[in-house]
Amino acid sequence: MLRPLEKITREKYKDFTFDHSYWSFAHEDSNYAAQEQVFADLGLDVIDSAFEGYNACVFAYGQTGSGKTFTMMGSSEYQGLIPRICRHLFSRVAAGKESGASYRTEVSYLEIYNERVKDLLASDAGHSLRVREHPKLGPYVQDLSKHLVSDYDDIQECMHRGNLHRTTASTQMNDVSSRSHAIFTITFVQASYLRHNNMPSETVSKVHLVDLAGSERADATGATGQRLVEGAHINKSLVTLGSVISALAESSQPIEARVQKGQKKVFIPYRDSVLTWLLKDSLGGNSKTIMIAAVSH
Repeated sequence: MLRPLEKITREKYKDFTFDHSYWSFAHEDSNYAAQEQVFADLGLDVIDSAFEGYNACVFAYGQTGSGKTFTMMGSSEYQGLIPRICRHLFSRVAAGKESGASYRTEVSYLEIYNERVKDLLASDAGHSLRVREHPKLGPYVQDLSKHLVSDYDDIQECMHRGNLHRTTASTQMNDVSSRSHAIFTITFVQASYLRHNNMPSETVSKVHLVDLAGSERADATGATGQRLVEGAHINKSLVTLGSVISALAESSQPIEARVQKGQKKVFIPYRDSVLTWLLKDSLGGNSKTIMIAAVSH
């Protein structure tokens, strides 16, 4: 997770702080960080947050072809964060049931393509859905299908079905470039009885697992026509994401510091893109959020 220490400029060098740094270029390298290590450092915290009643969000950000989808989804041999989190979640559920707790787990899977939302698990996956905002519950996608899952095999089937519907295309930088942002959401409900008065209690947590489309330059990807339009929409939403994060950083500063800069109130441009609108609660609300920066050169 990267946090810029200074405002972005056109200078060549920038300073950042980060929690972890992984080398993932060559398996034989002594510093190579396997998928298991990334999950141990990041994925376990997400699962702990869900069981503690917090919302959580993980998203990978970076240039096209830098390894975001591999980090989040992985392959059959090297599973990524999303399948590992799901598998471990149900391992914890099985252990919790032995102590008398009950659980309900639902998943949804959507794609944001050219600023339009598509349900990757619906029978008519090409249909565009509307984004709305509830005054208390926050942004949501109207008519997005939710699927009850009882074990990891159910989730794996949903992920596989959704991935088949994702929009991809070949560019000069990536043979299978994701042309959309994808959000896989796990809604996790825990029901138990309070120890001190034996009253029933229910806790609802949401985990958003986000695979962002890669930022790209038209001259580097050789994009023309539809690919160029897709790239423009991708970059627009990613620029908005950066603006939202910068605005949130400014709003977290003491009021005295903002007044000195002439910024009594900071506007957070959540609605400037569908991506940031849907992730509003994850970015600035009740959520533990992890950003993975996939860096390439």
